[in-house]
Amino acid sequence: MQTRDLLDVDDLGPEAFRRVLDDAHRMKASRYRGQELAGKTWALVFEKPSLRTRATLEIAVYELGGHPLYLDQRGIGLGEREPVRDVAKNLERWTAGIAARVFRHATVAELAEHASVPVINALSDRAHPLQAIADAMTLEEAFGSLEGLRVAWVGDGNNVLVSLAKALGYLGARLVAAIPEGYDPPEPIPAEIVRDPAEAVVGADAVYTDVWTSMGQEEEAEQRRRDFKGFTVDLALFERAKPTAAFLHCLPAHYGEEVTEEVAYHPRSRIFDQAENRLHAAKAAIRHLLGAA
Repeated sequence: MQTRDLLDVDDLGPEAFRRVLDDAHRMKASRYRGQELAGKTWALVFEKPSLRTRATLEIAVYELGGHPLYLDQRGIGLGEREPVRDVAKNLERWTAGIAARVFRHATVAELAEHASVPVINALSDRAHPLQAIADAMTLEEAFGSLEGLRVAWVGDGNNVLVSLAKALGYLGARLVAAIPEGYDPPEPIPAEIVRDPAEAVVGADAVYTDVWTSMGQEEEAEQRRRDFKGFTVDLALFERAKPTAAFLHCLPAHYGEEVTEEVAYHPRSRIFDQAENRLHAAKAAIRHLLGAA
Protein backbone atom coordinates (compact mmCIF):
# COMPACT_ATOMS: atom_id res chain seq x y z
CA MET A 1 0.00 0.00 0.00
CA GLN A 2 1.30 3.46 -0.88
CA THR A 3 2.37 5.54 2.10
CA ARG A 4 1.25 9.16 2.21
CA ASP A 5 4.16 10.44 4.30
CA LEU A 6 7.50 9.13 5.57
CA LEU A 7 8.02 10.44 9.09
CA ASP A 8 9.83 7.31 10.29
CA VAL A 9 10.58 3.77 9.19
CA ASP A 10 7.38 2.42 10.76
CA ASP A 11 5.33 4.45 8.26
CA LEU A 12 6.53 1.90 5.71
CA GLY A 13 6.27 -1.42 7.51
CA PRO A 14 8.47 -4.41 6.62
CA GLU A 15 7.11 -5.13 3.12
CA ALA A 16 7.23 -1.54 1.86
CA PHE A 17 10.62 -1.02 3.50
CA ARG A 18 11.93 -4.03 1.56
CA ARG A 19 10.55 -2.61 -1.70
CA VAL A 20 12.09 0.80 -1.05
CA LEU A 21 15.41 -0.83 -0.20
CA ASP A 22 15.39 -2.98 -3.34
CA ASP A 23 14.53 0.08 -5.44
CA ALA A 24 17.45 1.97 -3.91
CA HIS A 25 19.84 -0.89 -4.73
CA ARG A 26 18.58 -1.01 -8.32
CA MET A 27 18.93 2.72 -8.82
CA LYS A 28 22.45 2.73 -7.43
CA ALA A 29 23.47 -0.09 -9.76
CA SER A 30 22.30 1.84 -12.82
CA ARG A 31 22.81 5.40 -11.47
CA TYR A 32 19.15 5.81 -12.31
CA ARG A 33 17.79 9.03 -13.74
CA GLY A 34 14.08 9.33 -14.37
CA GLN A 35 11.24 11.72 -15.09
CA GLU A 36 8.96 11.01 -12.13
CA LEU A 37 9.20 14.67 -11.10
CA ALA A 38 9.35 16.17 -14.61
CA GLY A 39 8.00 19.71 -14.48
CA LYS A 40 7.47 19.48 -10.71
CA THR A 41 9.10 21.05 -7.68
CA TRP A 42 9.93 19.42 -4.34
CA ALA A 43 10.34 21.74 -1.34
CA LEU A 44 13.30 21.23 1.01
CA VAL A 45 12.53 22.95 4.32
CA PHE A 46 15.62 23.11 6.55
CA GLU A 47 15.70 24.43 10.11
CA LYS A 48 19.14 22.80 10.53
CA PRO A 49 22.19 23.15 8.29
CA SER A 50 23.32 20.05 6.43
CA LEU A 51 25.79 18.58 3.98
CA ARG A 52 24.57 15.04 3.17
CA THR A 53 20.84 15.61 3.61
CA ARG A 54 20.68 18.77 1.54
CA ALA A 55 23.04 17.59 -1.19
CA THR A 56 21.46 14.17 -1.64
CA LEU A 57 17.88 15.45 -1.64
CA GLU A 58 18.69 18.21 -4.14
CA ILE A 59 20.49 15.76 -6.42
CA ALA A 60 17.74 13.14 -6.00
CA VAL A 61 15.00 15.57 -7.05
CA TYR A 62 17.11 16.79 -9.99
CA GLU A 63 17.90 13.25 -11.15
CA LEU A 64 14.18 12.40 -11.01
CA GLY A 65 13.56 15.26 -13.43
CA GLY A 66 12.33 17.83 -10.91
CA HIS A 67 13.39 21.11 -9.36
CA PRO A 68 14.50 21.21 -5.69
CA LEU A 69 13.37 24.35 -3.85
CA TYR A 70 15.60 24.98 -0.82
CA LEU A 71 14.00 27.01 1.99
CA ASP A 72 15.99 27.70 5.15
CA GLN A 73 14.78 28.90 8.52
CA ARG A 74 16.06 32.45 8.03
CA GLY A 75 13.94 32.78 4.93
CA ILE A 76 10.62 31.29 6.02
CA GLY A 77 10.72 31.40 9.84
CA LEU A 78 8.91 28.07 10.19
CA GLY A 79 6.70 28.30 13.26
CA GLU A 80 7.96 31.82 13.99
CA ARG A 81 7.27 34.18 11.10
CA GLU A 82 4.42 31.91 10.01
CA PRO A 83 2.63 29.00 11.67
CA VAL A 84 3.73 25.56 10.48
CA ARG A 85 0.18 24.93 9.26
CA ASP A 86 0.27 27.99 7.00
CA VAL A 87 3.64 27.00 5.55
CA ALA A 88 2.20 23.57 4.74
CA LYS A 89 -0.93 25.04 3.13
CA ASN A 90 1.18 27.34 0.95
CA LEU A 91 3.71 24.72 -0.14
CA GLU A 92 1.02 22.21 -1.10
CA ARG A 93 -0.22 24.68 -3.74
CA TRP A 94 3.14 24.90 -5.47
CA THR A 95 5.03 21.65 -4.95
CA ALA A 96 4.75 17.89 -5.44
CA GLY A 97 6.13 17.18 -1.98
CA ILE A 98 8.05 18.43 1.02
CA ALA A 99 11.18 17.18 2.80
CA ALA A 100 11.78 18.82 6.17
CA ARG A 101 14.89 18.75 8.37
CA VAL A 102 13.75 20.08 11.73
CA PHE A 103 14.60 20.24 15.41
CA ARG A 104 11.30 18.95 16.84
CA HIS A 105 9.48 15.92 15.46
CA ALA A 106 6.19 17.70 16.16
CA THR A 107 7.10 20.22 13.45
CA VAL A 108 7.43 17.69 10.63
CA ALA A 109 4.34 15.87 11.93
CA GLU A 110 2.39 19.14 11.75
CA LEU A 111 3.59 19.75 8.20
CA ALA A 112 2.37 16.27 7.25
CA GLU A 113 -0.96 16.82 9.01
CA HIS A 114 -1.77 19.98 7.07
CA ALA A 115 -0.12 19.40 3.66
CA SER A 116 -2.00 17.47 0.99
CA VAL A 117 1.31 16.50 -0.68
CA PRO A 118 3.73 13.85 0.68
CA VAL A 119 6.09 14.87 3.48
CA ILE A 120 9.47 13.24 4.17
CA ASN A 121 11.16 13.57 7.53
CA ALA A 122 14.71 14.51 6.53
CA LEU A 123 15.67 14.44 10.23
CA SER A 124 13.94 15.29 13.48
CA ASP A 125 14.85 14.78 17.12
CA ARG A 126 12.96 11.46 17.11
CA ALA A 127 13.70 9.86 13.73
CA HIS A 128 15.95 9.78 10.67
CA PRO A 129 14.33 7.38 8.18
CA LEU A 130 16.44 8.27 5.12
CA GLN A 131 19.57 7.47 7.11
CA ALA A 132 18.09 4.10 8.13
CA ILE A 133 17.42 3.18 4.48
CA ALA A 134 21.00 4.12 3.56
CA ASP A 135 22.36 2.17 6.52
CA ALA A 136 20.42 -0.95 5.55
CA MET A 137 21.72 -0.60 1.98
CA THR A 138 25.28 -0.31 3.23
CA LEU A 139 25.01 -3.37 5.46
CA GLU A 140 23.45 -5.44 2.67
CA GLU A 141 26.26 -4.41 0.33
CA ALA A 142 28.76 -5.57 2.95
CA PHE A 143 27.09 -8.76 4.16
CA GLY A 144 24.23 -9.73 1.85
CA SER A 145 21.27 -10.92 3.90
CA LEU A 146 21.05 -9.30 7.32
CA GLU A 147 19.19 -12.22 8.88
CA GLY A 148 20.99 -13.03 12.14
CA LEU A 149 23.56 -10.24 11.72
CA ARG A 150 24.73 -8.69 15.00
CA VAL A 151 25.02 -4.90 14.92
CA ALA A 152 26.48 -3.02 17.87
CA TRP A 153 25.54 0.57 18.60
CA VAL A 154 27.76 2.60 20.94
CA GLY A 155 26.55 5.99 22.16
CA ASP A 156 23.46 8.12 22.51
CA GLY A 157 19.95 6.65 22.30
CA ASN A 158 19.09 9.17 19.61
CA ASN A 159 16.99 9.57 16.48
CA VAL A 160 19.41 7.63 14.27
CA LEU A 161 19.30 4.67 16.64
CA VAL A 162 15.49 4.68 16.77
CA SER A 163 15.10 4.48 12.99
CA LEU A 164 18.02 2.05 12.59
CA ALA A 165 16.53 -0.34 15.15
CA LYS A 166 13.21 -0.46 13.33
CA ALA A 167 14.89 -1.05 9.98
CA LEU A 168 17.14 -3.82 11.29
CA GLY A 169 14.14 -5.42 12.97
CA TYR A 170 12.41 -5.66 9.60
CA LEU A 171 15.49 -7.35 8.11
CA GLY A 172 16.09 -9.92 10.85
CA ALA A 173 19.27 -8.41 12.30
CA ARG A 174 20.05 -8.28 16.01
CA LEU A 175 20.89 -4.89 17.47
CA VAL A 176 22.71 -4.49 20.78
CA ALA A 177 23.01 -0.88 21.93
CA ALA A 178 25.46 0.32 24.57
CA ILE A 179 24.00 3.54 25.96
CA PRO A 180 24.98 5.47 29.10
CA GLU A 181 22.44 5.57 31.90
CA GLY A 182 19.99 8.41 31.33
CA TYR A 183 20.36 8.53 27.54
CA ASP A 184 18.01 5.74 26.46
CA PRO A 185 15.87 6.16 23.31
CA PRO A 186 12.68 8.26 23.60
CA GLU A 187 10.53 5.23 22.69
CA PRO A 188 10.80 1.43 22.94
CA ILE A 189 12.93 -0.05 20.16
CA PRO A 190 13.63 -3.63 19.00
CA ALA A 191 17.11 -3.78 20.54
CA GLU A 192 18.94 -5.10 23.56
CA ILE A 193 20.20 -2.17 25.65
CA VAL A 194 23.36 -2.58 27.72
CA ARG A 195 25.63 -0.13 29.58
CA ASP A 196 29.04 -1.54 28.64
CA PRO A 197 30.37 -0.79 25.13
CA ALA A 198 32.60 -3.88 25.20
CA GLU A 199 29.56 -6.09 25.89
CA ALA A 200 27.78 -4.68 22.86
CA VAL A 201 30.75 -4.85 20.49
CA VAL A 202 32.16 -8.30 21.24
CA GLY A 203 31.45 -10.60 18.29
CA ALA A 204 29.59 -7.90 16.35
CA ASP A 205 29.41 -7.92 12.55
CA ALA A 206 29.15 -4.13 12.48
CA VAL A 207 29.83 -1.32 14.95
CA TYR A 208 27.90 1.94 14.65
CA THR A 209 28.27 5.19 16.56
CA ASP A 210 27.11 8.80 16.28
CA VAL A 211 27.96 12.15 17.83
CA TRP A 212 27.41 12.54 21.55
CA THR A 213 25.97 16.03 21.16
CA SER A 214 23.58 16.78 18.31
CA MET A 215 22.57 20.20 16.98
CA GLY A 216 20.31 21.88 19.51
CA GLN A 217 22.07 20.19 22.45
CA GLU A 218 25.16 22.40 22.55
CA GLU A 219 24.46 23.54 26.13
CA GLU A 220 24.70 19.89 27.22
CA ALA A 221 28.04 19.24 25.50
CA GLU A 222 30.31 19.31 28.56
CA GLN A 223 27.96 17.16 30.63
CA ARG A 224 27.62 14.69 27.77
CA ARG A 225 31.40 14.41 27.40
CA ARG A 226 31.56 13.40 31.07
CA ASP A 227 28.61 11.02 30.84
CA PHE A 228 29.90 9.35 27.66
CA LYS A 229 33.42 8.75 28.98
CA GLY A 230 34.43 5.24 27.92
CA PHE A 231 32.07 5.21 24.93
CA THR A 232 34.66 6.22 22.32
CA VAL A 233 34.99 3.69 19.50
CA ASP A 234 38.76 3.43 19.33
CA LEU A 235 40.80 0.67 17.71
CA ALA A 236 40.92 -1.39 20.92
CA LEU A 237 37.13 -1.41 21.17
CA PHE A 238 36.60 -1.97 17.44
CA GLU A 239 38.92 -4.99 17.51
CA ARG A 240 36.58 -6.71 19.99
CA ALA A 241 34.16 -7.11 17.08
CA LYS A 242 34.58 -9.81 14.45
CA PRO A 243 37.71 -9.59 12.23
CA THR A 244 35.38 -8.86 9.31
CA ALA A 245 33.33 -6.23 11.15
CA ALA A 246 32.33 -3.00 9.40
CA PHE A 247 32.36 0.42 11.03
CA LEU A 248 29.43 2.78 10.49
CA HIS A 249 28.81 6.44 11.33
CA CYS A 250 26.13 8.71 9.87
CA LEU A 251 28.47 11.77 9.95
CA PRO A 252 29.55 14.40 10.70
CA ALA A 253 32.02 12.89 13.17
CA HIS A 254 33.63 14.54 16.18
CA TYR A 255 36.99 12.79 16.06
CA GLY A 256 38.38 12.04 19.49
CA GLU A 257 34.92 11.96 21.05
CA GLU A 258 32.62 9.19 19.79
CA VAL A 259 35.24 7.76 17.38
CA THR A 260 38.92 8.06 16.60
CA GLU A 261 40.18 8.92 13.13
CA GLU A 262 41.98 5.56 13.11
CA VAL A 263 38.65 3.74 13.18
CA ALA A 264 36.76 6.16 10.93
CA TYR A 265 39.41 5.69 8.20
CA HIS A 266 39.93 2.00 8.89
CA PRO A 267 39.94 -0.25 5.78
CA ARG A 268 36.65 -1.76 7.01
CA SER A 269 34.99 1.61 7.58
CA ARG A 270 31.85 2.08 5.50
CA ILE A 271 31.05 5.66 6.46
CA PHE A 272 31.41 7.11 2.97
CA ASP A 273 29.39 4.25 1.48
CA GLN A 274 26.63 5.29 3.88
CA ALA A 275 26.93 8.88 2.71
CA GLU A 276 26.79 7.81 -0.94
CA ASN A 277 23.75 5.66 -0.27
CA ARG A 278 21.82 8.60 1.15
CA LEU A 279 21.30 9.71 -2.47
CA HIS A 280 19.70 6.44 -3.52
CA ALA A 281 17.67 6.28 -0.31
CA ALA A 282 16.25 9.73 -1.07
CA LYS A 283 15.33 8.74 -4.63
CA ALA A 284 13.68 5.53 -3.46
CA ALA A 285 11.67 7.35 -0.80
CA ILE A 286 10.41 9.96 -3.25
CA ARG A 287 9.50 7.32 -5.84
CA HIS A 288 7.63 5.31 -3.20
CA LEU A 289 5.62 8.32 -2.04
CA LEU A 290 4.73 9.13 -5.65
CA GLY A 291 3.57 5.53 -6.18
CA ALA A 292 6.27 5.01 -8.81
CA ALA A 293 7.96 2.08 -7.04
